[in-house]
Amino acid sequence: MPVLSTKLRPPRPRRRLVQRARLTDRLRADGGEGPRLVLVAAPAGFGKTTLLAQWLAAAESSQRRVAWLALDPGDADLRLFLTHLAAAIQTVEPEAGVDALALLEAGATTPPDAVLVSLINDLDVLAGPTVVALDDYHVIDGAAVHEAVTFLLDNLPPQVTLAMTTRADPPLPLSRLRARGELVEVRAADLRFTTDEAEVFLNEVMELQLDQALVAALEARTEGWAAGLQLAALSARTHAGTANGSGDVAGFVEAFSGSHRFVLDYLVEEVLDRQPDEVRAFLLDTSVLDQLTGGLCDALTGRADGQRILETLERENLFVVPLDDERRWYRYHHLFADALRARLAARHADRVAELHAAASRWLADNGLLGDAVRHAIASGDHEHTADLVELTLADLRRRRQDRTIRD
Repeated sequence: MPVLSTKLRPPRPRRRLVQRARLTDRLRADGGEGPRLVLVAAPAGFGKTTLLAQWLAAAESSQRRVAWLALDPGDADLRLFLTHLAAAIQTVEPEAGVDALALLEAGATTPPDAVLVSLINDLDVLAGPTVVALDDYHVIDGAAVHEAVTFLLDNLPPQVTLAMTTRADPPLPLSRLRARGELVEVRAADLRFTTDEAEVFLNEVMELQLDQALVAALEARTEGWAAGLQLAALSARTHAGTANGSGDVAGFVEAFSGSHRFVLDYLVEEVLDRQPDEVRAFLLDTSVLDQLTGGLCDALTGRADGQRILETLERENLFVVPLDDERRWYRYHHLFADALRARLAARHADRVAELHAAASRWLADNGLLGDAVRHAIASGDHEHTADLVELTLADLRRRRQDRTIRD
């Protein structure tokens, strides 16, 4: 079964990152053994994935193997999760996971524990430290997957560490791991930017050249929330370009306050309303997508410039994240995507089903039937959904992806 390659690659940032040594140093281990579990848990927009990728990039340079798996809701199906986990491990050692994948291909006759034992045994013979990273673990709501991950944690070889990002604490034996000193945790309070980090981000990364008082004010008003700082920076940059210059920025910073939800609403409105009409329409039309590429975006917008706009959005730091080194696939920052979808539903509710239907047709034509089915269901077109399910049902049954079939 082919696996989308972008699920197996850590994000590679285009622009400079704020170096957060105070956090990455906590994740480094002395000697060959690391913690059994590294847990980066915080609400949306706190920079969890960025921190994990930053630490792992340093880990790779120190000869620590890194197997990365970006999770999506489909991974709540246990056999699909195990298939993707084995594929991720094979990126660091091609011979590992071969037997596990063969067991999965055998179908329902193979118990999941046998697959896990095979994977653990393969990890055990790897020389040197290895990190298996699971990004966005909060999308998993299947008890069977949680049980499998618990089994994995209980039996990991000493040189292997499991690392995950999540918006909510997972139903795993965290208390036991914490009591044994086998858990390293990074929480929202840790991820909040300090004033010094905020200054680097606002003045060096976003090139705002704010004075120290304005930096401190923005850091205090956002409580160091990474997404809030980025949204504030985008809006402040617009104010800096007006005739009033720095005075306008000072006024903006002074007025910047409120809870995260209201701040987000305010800034998204400011950012969106300041975009050209074609860009604003593009953002709203493509907000229904989990991953974006030029042709797929064109299918939704009816235009032929999707790739160009995606590249422009990336250059302008407008909340698109590249998913591969060729800059062909992207995704929106999760928080930004949520806000765009809310705006689309509020102002253009009649277009939502039409956009999902267009996405489903393109995905089906390009062989991505699992994603096509999800969009077909969201579109409300039951006949089209049934047609797609018929195309993929035999393969789903053969692979025992019962949860996907039920969904």
